[in-house]
Amino acid sequence: MSERIILGDACVAEGAAWLAAREPRFAAALDLTGALPLRRYPEGFARLLNAIVCQQVSVASAAAIWGRMQAAGAVTPDVVLSHTQDELRALGLSRQKARYAHALAQAGIDYGALRGLPDAEAAAVLTAVPGIGVWTAEIYLMFSMGRADVFAPGDLALQEAARLLFVLPARPKDRELRVMAQEWSPWRSVAARLLWAYYARAKQREGIT
Repeated sequence: MSERIILGDACVAEGAAWLAAREPRFAAALDLTGALPLRRYPEGFARLLNAIVCQQVSVASAAAIWGRMQAAGAVTPDVVLSHTQDELRALGLSRQKARYAHALAQAGIDYGALRGLPDAEAAAVLTAVPGIGVWTAEIYLMFSMGRADVFAPGDLALQEAARLLFVLPARPKDRELRVMAQEWSPWRSVAARLLWAYYARAKQREGIT
């Protein structure tokens, strides 16, 4: 497997320097943002289950639901499957998310084996599970698996950051931004970190919270 893994801050800094040397707008953005965050999270079932929990709810609501699930021990496949979908709903999951939680628990993903797969194949394994979409899979590859050359062009913040930084007439759609991001290979995950950081600074400038 040839995919590079981001192991620490030095990897992020290397990628940021590479991007800044090849794209003046990235250099300007990096001057504004400063050093980029590592953003590495654990791998495995609980991380993907948390992603399902967090879909389409506020940060506060997601934290409350996840806290109840942790208290119930419902963060492993066996314990999730020991709960009926109605019991999962009693912890705060919607009917659909309870179904997704069971599907993930039943999927039997070999998370260790995912490390040996190319990016596209690993993403395909994840998106085969109901409730795991392309965006969730790409975020998991970036931040749990540490893949250095993955991007999430469906992310609205990345789209808006690209519009601002590259002075585009409109926010680029998923396909357009995916094509743009090809120029940032082999450090697309670092380009995403930079665009997110730039977007956060732009919101502060505009007084948006």
